Amino acid sequence: MKRIYDRNLLEKYLDKYDIEKLFDENIINYAELHFYENGELILEAEEKLDYYYLLVEGKVKISYLFENGKSMFLKFYSPFKTIGDIELLKNIPIRCDVEAISEAHLIAIPSKILQDEYYNNLNFLHHLINSLSEKLDATINNSSYNFIYPLINRLASYLVEYIDNNEYIILNSSFKEIAQFLGTTYRHLSRTFNELEEKEIIRCDDKKIFILDEVRLRDLSKNLYK
Repeated sequence: MKRIYDRNLLEKYLDKYDIEKLFDENIINYAELHFYENGELILEAEEKLDYYYLLVEGKVKISYLFENGKSMFLKFYSPFKTIGDIELLKNIPIRCDVEAISEAHLIAIPSKILQDEYYNNLNFLHHLINSLSEKLDATINNSSYNFIYPLINRLASYLVEYIDNNEYIILNSSFKEIAQFLGTTYRHLSRTFNELEEKEIIRCDDKKIFILDEVRLRDLSKNLYK
């Protein structure tokens, strides 16, 4: 993680997402801009929440850590999403691993400052309610999609989330984790990757996936996991 000491860039993001409407001026004064590289861990499960994050640029993925040490991929986040709602409200350790899957900028506000102040900030309380409601709705939708749509659509949507300006994407999750998230078996997932290759939409080189036909891939994806 790098701290970005660029007040103009910070204020650009504050204005773009009307963040100053969520917090009192004394809280905004504590806001920092953090930068994470692709593949860098932003939050780690079971650790203390030091910062409440607002994702303003890039993409991250959320994975839930089970008691046996295994993890399960849950969701992608794109701007403008907040990270740390439940931990902040309940004052508990971080529940999920949060990892950047592209270069990402996040506005960071010390959680201690918010915990001392947010009960007196009606706008921020409304923001927390809206944020948690949206995440609950997205979780329900994602679970429903796994029953409604064929695996080829779900896999296409998953792959689209990783597309940036490169001609290929690199999957950070294991194929077992991807299969769990998509509600399928490793074998079915492997067959579906092969199907996309046969259609000349992608080409697989282990976890490096070359995008041969982005238009057709996006058409298959139907934006399921947005």
